[in-house]
Amino acid sequence: MSAEKIIAEWKKKRFKPVYWLEGEEDYFIDTVVQYAEHSILTEAEAGFNLVVFYGKDANWADVINACRRYPMLSDRQVVLLKEAQQMRDIDKLEPYIENPLTSTVFVVSYKEKKVDGRSRLAKLLKEKGEMLTTKKMYDSQLPEWTNDLVQSKGYTIAQKALLLLVDHIGNDLSRINNEIDKMLVNLGERKNITEDDIEKYVGVSKEYNPFELQSAMASKDLARAMRIIQYFEANPKAAPIQLVLPTLYNLFSKTYMIFGQQGKDEKTIAVNIGVNPYFVKDYLQTAKNYGYNGVEAALLLLHQYNLRSVGVNDAGTSDGSLLKEMVVKMMG
Repeated sequence: MSAEKIIAEWKKKRFKPVYWLEGEEDYFIDTVVQYAEHSILTEAEAGFNLVVFYGKDANWADVINACRRYPMLSDRQVVLLKEAQQMRDIDKLEPYIENPLTSTVFVVSYKEKKVDGRSRLAKLLKEKGEMLTTKKMYDSQLPEWTNDLVQSKGYTIAQKALLLLVDHIGNDLSRINNEIDKMLVNLGERKNITEDDIEKYVGVSKEYNPFELQSAMASKDLARAMRIIQYFEANPKAAPIQLVLPTLYNLFSKTYMIFGQQGKDEKTIAVNIGVNPYFVKDYLQTAKNYGYNGVEAALLLLHQYNLRSVGVNDAGTSDGSLLKEMVVKMMG
């Protein structure tokens, strides 16, 4: 069951006695835990019926005793075990999970790990409770997820603004959510997030960013690429070389895959190479402008300049100079 479905069930007052939240993506785990802590019980009920433990300091016996306590002046109580991956003897919770109290909602946050699916604990969790197993989202899924998140808050976001936001932040769902909330506070009566909002409130130049450099590279526009790199030189925090090189590698590696997709429509190509359909035109343009040999050469140059950027076979050339030299060679 997804985080959204768990919360939707809770809103309908449908509860299971045990919820085990595990895996690599903290955002979904934190979303469920936050709702459990602040929204299942009223403020008055929470005073008597909300208990929070932290795995590093929690004793398994204390956790079980709290779970077995009956609620006061309420239909249910909530027991949260946060950072459970740091708890010793967590398998000793098994007797309670095997026979849980139906008036207790026991929520366990087990981040960055997964319980062994072959263990008795896993079998009990599947039988007696609800498990949420999270994993990191693929980069190609980020634009759609971010767009859905904005819409769930009652707003819309321009396509270019969406891509600027995602390209700048990357795969950090919590930060994407926080940046969106920060912008929404400043929109006033407006309901649409624009490129100007991304520039003003997130701090990403709408003209000088890795996404625009990728576009300049795709169209083989050397003058524009140089202007963007010069901006990066003057504003080192805007786009460090460690952020730029992976963006360009993504452009050329995805383009490399295009050559095996002859005769297919753009939507099919997008699915096959694992990108958002909005980007396909860039990859097709890159394939046309560079050709197979040019794309292959670009990938080799990226590897070479990535090594130089960390000091291998380089005596300390500046990041801006490295980028300029590499781009000229690629386009040449």
